Amino acid sequence: MSKNNKLTFFIFLALVLGVGLGYYLNVSSLKDYNENIAKAEHQLKNVEVKLLSVKDTTVVQYAELNAQKVVAQKARAEAEKLREKALEPLTLLSDIFLRLIKMIVAPLVFSTLVVGVAKVGDIKAVGRIGGKTMLWFMSASLLSLILGMIMVNLFEPGLAMNLPLPPANADTGIHKVALSMKDFISHIVPKSMTEAMATNEILQIVVFSLFFGVATAAIGEKGQIIIKFFDAVAHVILKVTGYVMNFAPFAVFGAMAAIVAKQGLGVLSTYAIFIGEFYGSMLLLWVVLIMIGWSILKGRVFNLMNRMKEPVLLAFSTASSEAAYPKTMLQLERFGCKDKIVSFVLPLGYSFNLDGSMLYMTFASLFIAQSYGIHLTFDQQITMLLILMLTSKGIAGVPRASLVVIAGTIATFNIPEAGLALLIGIDPLLDMGRSATNVVGNSIATAVVSKWEGELTAPLDDHQ
Repeated sequence: MSKNNKLTFFIFLALVLGVGLGYYLNVSSLKDYNENIAKAEHQLKNVEVKLLSVKDTTVVQYAELNAQKVVAQKARAEAEKLREKALEPLTLLSDIFLRLIKMIVAPLVFSTLVVGVAKVGDIKAVGRIGGKTMLWFMSASLLSLILGMIMVNLFEPGLAMNLPLPPANADTGIHKVALSMKDFISHIVPKSMTEAMATNEILQIVVFSLFFGVATAAIGEKGQIIIKFFDAVAHVILKVTGYVMNFAPFAVFGAMAAIVAKQGLGVLSTYAIFIGEFYGSMLLLWVVLIMIGWSILKGRVFNLMNRMKEPVLLAFSTASSEAAYPKTMLQLERFGCKDKIVSFVLPLGYSFNLDGSMLYMTFASLFIAQSYGIHLTFDQQITMLLILMLTSKGIAGVPRASLVVIAGTIATFNIPEAGLALLIGIDPLLDMGRSATNVVGNSIATAVVSKWEGELTAPLDDHQ
């Protein structure tokens, strides 16, 4: 068994063992905490239903119900805090791994992109590759959003919820972000490279790296020393990546055990239809992307998907596209993509080509509207789709980032943000699927751009 296959096997084994341990904890040591949380949530729902029926906010009953609501919220928060404390040894495993990955990602993107752009050479070549890359990204994003819209209208998973409209001030605990064009553009341009590196702002790092790489190429012979230096830095960080990846199975084990311990297997049956329909749509998106990839790459697209097993499994298990970034990069280069293309396209993909997140955002937004019986016309749905297309660019490849964008978008259409509460419980399960899809989308995009540029060579040997 090769080193890669061995790690994939251990990740998968950790995933299965994590589910097993999580289920055991859910029905044993965490049972009391989970029951207390469920009880508090049930009380909260009852109080909120009663609050909706009180028309006069000045009566004593309204004040009493609000007091009961505060007590129930406090009880739930207390129980959640105790449960989190009990799960600390498990969540610590995934937290350490994700921190290690974040430690690697910024310097890896910077060093590889500078070398990639400098090797591409003149600004015309950078513009040409960038144009082809953005053409693919925009097309794939639009495809994902439209597919999400079609599938949610076809399945109509929200109709079964049949919820009353909540009070306008209902709190979801998610702070919405509605980016204006000015905010978006100013967010892209870094005011400080060190700040962008410190906060892992991939898009800002990409912008600075493009300037730096083009300038390095422009100074000719003097720039060679810079290229050699950053090339060496990239190789060192990739070696560090190898060390960090050995910790991946422990992180997967901890992440899966914590999710199942909290949610239990019951959450799967409660939302089974919605989860099934969402994953069915996601699978269809995979098929469509692979078919488009096949039309350009022919049979090699299947070899690419075979190589992506490990990064996809890693993204799925940790619910973070970022966690799979270094491995995705490595596998693409072994597939035959030139390093200058990989280091150019992949970082951009992490900001502009999150296909799984795109499909999820239309699916989830319209699911919430359906749950409250809010009918959106075709024109409104297309408008929502275009707003999501804009506001989602630059979205971080981290857990729950999609919910923040959804919160900012649905408010525009008078859809209650409280509806996000329907998704918070199962969001970790959905995040796993969309993170894995993001990896698939970005790997196909990089391979396609390499092919378009005539830079796709024969696969390299798998052994390091």
